[in-house]
Amino acid sequence: MLLSSTSKRFDSIGQLLTVLLIFIFVLALTYFATKLTAGLQKGRLAGSNVEVLETFRIAPTKYIQVVKIGRKYYSYVVCKDTVTLLGEMTEDDIAALDQKEAEAAANISFKEILDKFRKQQ
Repeated sequence: MLLSSTSKRFDSIGQLLTVLLIFIFVLALTYFATKLTAGLQKGRLAGSNVEVLETFRIAPTKYIQVVKIGRKYYSYVVCKDTVTLLGEMTEDDIAALDQKEAEAAANISFKEILDKFRKQQ
């Protein structure tokens, strides 16, 4: 009687360890497959002349994107089913946007951010 209950415990522990090892193996396999896929995608996009500089959400399925294609800058509206060109932008427009963002980030203090966060809660 005692021998059979001990044997059942070892079987249960063995099953638990087997399932745990299989889980760890699947997790490791998923990790390496994801790394491989990301590396392939990064390699494919590395020589690309198209770069999305900024994306701004205006509705749940609508975005304004600033895109650099070659040496020119364009702004697009990207919707669920369509992409519409808003217009071409100059390098000065992009530099002005970068400067405004840098000034806004430099002028705000951590205390102001923390106070704003506290008010939201």
